[in-house]
Amino acid sequence: MLKAKLLLLALPLLGFTAVSCSNDDDDTWNKYAEWRDVNNSWFEQEKNRTNADGSLFYEILSPSWYPGSQVLIHYYNDRSLTQNNLVPYVTSTVSVKYVGYYYNGEQFDTSFANTDSVITIKPAETIAGWQIALTNMHVGDSVDVVIPADQGYGASVTSGVNPYSVLRFSMKLKDIPEYQLP
Repeated sequence: MLKAKLLLLALPLLGFTAVSCSNDDDDTWNKYAEWRDVNNSWFEQEKNRTNADGSLFYEILSPSWYPGSQVLIHYYNDRSLTQNNLVPYVTSTVSVKYVGYYYNGEQFDTSFANTDSVITIKPAETIAGWQIALTNMHVGDSVDVVIPADQGYGASVTSGVNPYSVLRFSMKLKDIPEYQLP
């Protein structure tokens, strides 16, 4: 009987919590509507960007392990020179240099703030867009990657990144210090 009374007292609190979270989500959605729309438009623009010869600037990566995902990648190096180099697994440990930008070119993050400019991390510990990009790079590849919000930080405000942000990273895969199979 006591458990039933406690449950009845707790139910309104649970309902209030659910409504509060829902309101927070709605507030974020509405507050960042213009930002979200501009970012989504920019992603579509970049997806259709072409080189001088009319070919697409970016390759679209859509791995089988993440159906419906689309990450844009442009390789700056001659890939024939890196094709025999290792490609990391998501469980590997990689060394990367990078600079992160918003759609408007404003820098929001960089590994160059570190003394040596190289960070060492497991792709599995990063956003999905990085996982997709890194597992499609050979050691030595230099790329620009455009990551839509749902493969980045989504609707969350994380590390000062606005929700619904499409992110562009200039990255170089320097090494795979620990090559681990999944």
